[in-house]
Amino acid sequence: MRNYYLTKNGVLKRKQNTLFFETEKEKIPIPIKDIYSLYILGEISLNSKALHFLAQNKVPMHFFNYYGFYTGSFFPRDYLPSGFLIINQVKHYLDTAKRLTIAREIVSSASHNILKNLQTYKKRGKPVSQMIYRIKQLRKQIHSAESPTALMGIEGNIRESYYSSFPIILKGVPTFKRVIRPPDNIINCLLSFGNSLLYATTLTEIYHTQLNPTISYLHEPGTRRFSLSLDLSEIFKPAIVDRLLFDLINNRKIKETHFIKELNFCFLNARGKRKVLQEYDQRLSHTILHPKLKRKISFRWLIRIECYKLIKHLIGEKRYSGFKVR
Repeated sequence: MRNYYLTKNGVLKRKQNTLFFETEKEKIPIPIKDIYSLYILGEISLNSKALHFLAQNKVPMHFFNYYGFYTGSFFPRDYLPSGFLIINQVKHYLDTAKRLTIAREIVSSASHNILKNLQTYKKRGKPVSQMIYRIKQLRKQIHSAESPTALMGIEGNIRESYYSSFPIILKGVPTFKRVIRPPDNIINCLLSFGNSLLYATTLTEIYHTQLNPTISYLHEPGTRRFSLSLDLSEIFKPAIVDRLLFDLINNRKIKETHFIKELNFCFLNARGKRKVLQEYDQRLSHTILHPKLKRKISFRWLIRIECYKLIKHLIGEKRYSGFKVR
């Protein structure tokens, strides 16, 4: 099973036990048993017959707008409900000490993975020692932070120091400042698009567990977002999105012609989106040796394992330890 990324405009239909994606020029069969999740990046028409078919087969759909921003998801009905786990999720949110235990581990793991990226480039001769030192000093504040808001502030300062290294790491990038709404240059565009993809990927993995995606610990739960996905995405951004960015820019896999630039706004064109999606999917499939399982695990499966580790913590089976690049 794999992710399918639909970047063209067309119609999604069900015919017997197969989905078909029809455009003006082609008709593409998509066997339902091959679909892990769908990412919709074009203008797609579909009816309730197709939606029911996707729901029966537990296939989530994630929607992105013309500019590549995540807009929402279609989720089939929960097939792994657990009232016991939801109660424990809420208890760990309401108890400040319990919430902070999880939130601190998320920030600690994310910042560890950021340091690993910087240390990799230090070994390659890049002058990033100052950023490494600054982040190590900031990491000392994590376990004394007394609120999620304070932790978010520390995480923001770590990211700021990290982003100051981008002109050193990235070829042909003289300066860089993180701008989100809207992204104003190629680097910010790739980061925002990559983070949106990772958010949706993490959401899919949460769906395939008993966790409730709206109850989170670092980010404050909101009324219109799956904030637990934001929490877990922080851990994997350095290993997936940031490394993808470094590879795309430094190996010249992405070019100016892959973008559309407007006044203070930059976004990927259709060809650029397809290129990034291809590289992103390869990154998700990339495997590393798991130290405990003693076998190679893909990044996509590592996100699922992260969900399982959090579940074990919430039910009191084993203390949560976030994913850290070795």
